[in-house]
Amino acid sequence: MSDRVLAVVLAAGESTRMKSSKSKVLHTVGNLPMISHVISALEKTGVGDVALVVGRDAEPVIAAARSGKLAVTAFEQKERLGTGHAVLAARDAIARGYDQIIIAYGDAPLIEPSPLAEALAKVRSGFDVAVIGFETDKPTGYGRLLTSGGELVAIREEKDATPEERTVTLCNSGLLAINGVRALDLLGKITNNNVKGEYYLTDIVEILRADGGKAATVEAPADTVAGCNNRAELAELEAIWQRRKRHEIMVSGVTMIAPETVFLSFDTEIAQDVTIEPNVIFGPGVRIDSGAVIHAFSHIEGARVASGANVGPFARLRPGANLHANAKVGNFVEIKKAEIGQGAKVSHLTYIGDATVGENTNIGAGTVTCNYDGYNKFETVIGADAFIGSNTLLVAPVKVGNGALTATGSVITEDVPDDAAAFGRARQVNKDGLGAKISARNKAIKEAGKKPR
Repeated sequence: MSDRVLAVVLAAGESTRMKSSKSKVLHTVGNLPMISHVISALEKTGVGDVALVVGRDAEPVIAAARSGKLAVTAFEQKERLGTGHAVLAARDAIARGYDQIIIAYGDAPLIEPSPLAEALAKVRSGFDVAVIGFETDKPTGYGRLLTSGGELVAIREEKDATPEERTVTLCNSGLLAINGVRALDLLGKITNNNVKGEYYLTDIVEILRADGGKAATVEAPADTVAGCNNRAELAELEAIWQRRKRHEIMVSGVTMIAPETVFLSFDTEIAQDVTIEPNVIFGPGVRIDSGAVIHAFSHIEGARVASGANVGPFARLRPGANLHANAKVGNFVEIKKAEIGQGAKVSHLTYIGDATVGENTNIGAGTVTCNYDGYNKFETVIGADAFIGSNTLLVAPVKVGNGALTATGSVITEDVPDDAAAFGRARQVNKDGLGAKISARNKAIKEAGKKPR
């Protein structure tokens, strides 16, 4: 029978140093709230339930934590009296009886499943507590993990450490696993007999050893256990996450010409043999199929790009954009909630929204689907093998048939039948000599310093 594992996730901090109108754990890395990253890692470690300790912005924090598959129960921490006190806010969940308890933090979005799983394995093997630590050549400011004979004997905060203990480079991440049977007893013995009058979770190691228990350490890379306190640290976490994601995608068979300039989202899907040029941003909900090319300075969100399609440079695909195989969306083109058919071309300086464009249709420069009346959105449907002349305004709702053509500069307000040509512009009239007269008048006004009426 599998062990029952509970994760207690601490997310009740006031986020004072973040200087933000919202909880720190709701700030995003890779366009996903930090708390959601933590829950995702826990899903892969055998955790069955999550006890989420919340404070400010409780409702959105709970919603972000519930975006995954784990069952999340929220507990409010009304006072901030230290990490030990925060964990005991979830006392009712711990008391249900679990084999192991993981203590995690909602502001550590880079945590990976492997050290969490290793800490749980240590507890299963007979240790009462397993603390996840990291090695660093700059340990100043961190609590030190003091070991002896292969066991953890204490966690020493720097201000309390001796000069010899301060030379230790194995530091405390704050993440740990506890024997579920002993958890409440151990947590209940933590006191606030210290300068700050707070209950420190780190005291649990010396408490259990005094009671005949054993503690162990598990080492993780420093950047995987990093927490976040301010916007500068958030940017550092984002940079680390982006490097990871780029590497993952490139080793899967994707070419990035200047990877450090490409920014990805947590759910970005890019198939092999895709080429991505510099300065491309992928928002959430993007899928790029094999053989597509994303040219420089493009922004893509909530969109699908099929095999062999070309996007950009300087293109924007907004949510609902769906480019079929070998379609082209060129420079300074914006696509929103639109199907661009196989082999269709929208080459430059165009807006296509709430529309369907058929196979092999060509959309000329300056075309606009006029889809919004200030209150409602309307659809434009363009058939296959059509030709939309430059500077055509398509006033939705409107349909242009298969093989149809619209003349350059037209305003199309009525449906165009298959194979028809539509002219929606005023007839040109030439007035001989009038151009020279207007030029002379304008020149005289300028020289006289007058403003034209």
